[in-house]
Amino acid sequence: MHIEEKIAFLRQPGNYPDKPKRIEVVETHMSCVFLTENFAYKLKKPVRYNFLDFSTLEARQKDCEWEVSLNRRLAGQVYLGTVPLTIQADGGLQLDGEGRVVDWLVQMRRLPADRMLDAAIREGTVDAEDVQNISQVLADFYRFSHPLFISPAEYRRRFEEDIQSNLIELRDSRYGLPKAQLDRLEAAQKRFLSEQGGLLEQRARDGRIIDAHGDLRPQHICLTVPPVIIDCLEFNREFRILDPMDELAYLSMECERLGASHIGDEILGRYRETVGDTCPIELIGFYKVFRACLRAKIAVWHIEDHQVQDHQRWLRLARTYLDLAEGYLRHGNGG
Repeated sequence: MHIEEKIAFLRQPGNYPDKPKRIEVVETHMSCVFLTENFAYKLKKPVRYNFLDFSTLEARQKDCEWEVSLNRRLAGQVYLGTVPLTIQADGGLQLDGEGRVVDWLVQMRRLPADRMLDAAIREGTVDAEDVQNISQVLADFYRFSHPLFISPAEYRRRFEEDIQSNLIELRDSRYGLPKAQLDRLEAAQKRFLSEQGGLLEQRARDGRIIDAHGDLRPQHICLTVPPVIIDCLEFNREFRILDPMDELAYLSMECERLGASHIGDEILGRYRETVGDTCPIELIGFYKVFRACLRAKIAVWHIEDHQVQDHQRWLRLARTYLDLAEGYLRHGNGG
């Protein structure tokens, strides 16, 4: 059965147990999310990239199960479970039916859109208590996560390879990104690895690397009490094997992009104080530069999606990230 038939079925309000009045659909490269008034249902697309494979029913089922399990670490009451999409004897589809399973969905409680951190930043509704609560949730998560073994040399080598991969993509002539700027960013990151790469290796030696969230952005943090953090990067474990300081530098960079650098910096600072992490400022700056370049690469990837019409929007976003990265260099961080 084609994905289009499944999507058409799931767009119809009458096909859901709670009989919602309407369905909102949010589509990405990898999934379609169907929003009722109270719930969200995520359907994985049967896609295959070099970093994931959802091409089989078995793979999609396994990923749905992983998504629920991993996200319950930081959003236990949000992720309700997996739901089968079945085909009945008469050939019709049914959500959570008794027929043959043709796909799987993740079911979540729907969170209030206006309390997601990115929306709250734009509306100016984030207060000191919100920041303190986020900081506490993240500090506890990182502090009680088991350290993972990765050799210092391998941890450093991952950055060498990823920096090269990011810049190769960003230099593609189709995007027309400033060559001189890309050259400066590449040189600065390579210089850091050459001159201060030992700081990365020390993080591995100190047991700072954990199975983290993997995509800690403001749009994934909900300011409930306590806060919940959704949409961890479940489909590729390697992308979650991170230094918490790298992940918090990423969040700080994203808050700065939204005009609220103080929020991310305060969360990062509270973590350092709570766990006694003396990570050097130079390494935090490097992490920010690296993450900004990675997000620029992900932005231009959207241009390759044939369903994306507004290419200029993604090019503007890529340039914003590159400008952020260069700003960190000008202030003496990251290179």
